[in-house]
Amino acid sequence: MVNGEILDILKNSKKNGWVLEPDAKRILRISGFDLPEHTLASSAEEAARFANKTGYPVVAKVVSPEIIHKSDVGGVEVNIDNDKRLKTVFNRFSKMDGFAGLFVEKMVSGTELIIGAKIDEQFGPVVLMGIGGVGVELYGDTSIRMAPVSKTDVKSMTGDLKAKKLIEGFRGSRPVNTDKLSSTLVKFSELVMELKEKIESIDLNPVICRGPDCVIADARIILKKK
Repeated sequence: MVNGEILDILKNSKKNGWVLEPDAKRILRISGFDLPEHTLASSAEEAARFANKTGYPVVAKVVSPEIIHKSDVGGVEVNIDNDKRLKTVFNRFSKMDGFAGLFVEKMVSGTELIIGAKIDEQFGPVVLMGIGGVGVELYGDTSIRMAPVSKTDVKSMTGDLKAKKLIEGFRGSRPVNTDKLSSTLVKFSELVMELKEKIESIDLNPVICRGPDCVIADARIILKKK
């Protein structure tokens, strides 16, 4: 799964200590994960061309080696539905420290989950799955297993969640495709095992599941310190 291009991305990211989102998404695409359509725009006009091609609404996020927690500085804008607003967002983000472009992504909706991993000093790679989006901090509803995880592990992790009905389908909402969720989590744990000597943690939040798909809408990879 891990090839020379992924290793080059990690090597080039060492100076920051973490992987910028466009590069993190590139690693995930190479590894076979599903992602929303996206682009890294260096101008407002480029961002608007992408949005018109893929269709509004879109999400826009600041890209900067100085900003690891984008939402903390107002560096994420959702539900952008026209060129004027997108250009306004570009101009605002371009004034932020270390601005290196605007990451523009097709807006997707569905059940928001979190998939994550950290390299524990005692236990090694540990994988987490739970209710994602803003709910991860609000509810803390997650389940943890040592990596690598199997499809049986994923089923038991789902059963651990207090809000498992959100995955099963709640009040008329479509249930999450558990086969797709399971294959995504198993593949993620395999990636973590391959990268365990190079990373401290990976957070995919949210992973948005709807119908047959589970797509990774945001990704953060923290590299191992020397």
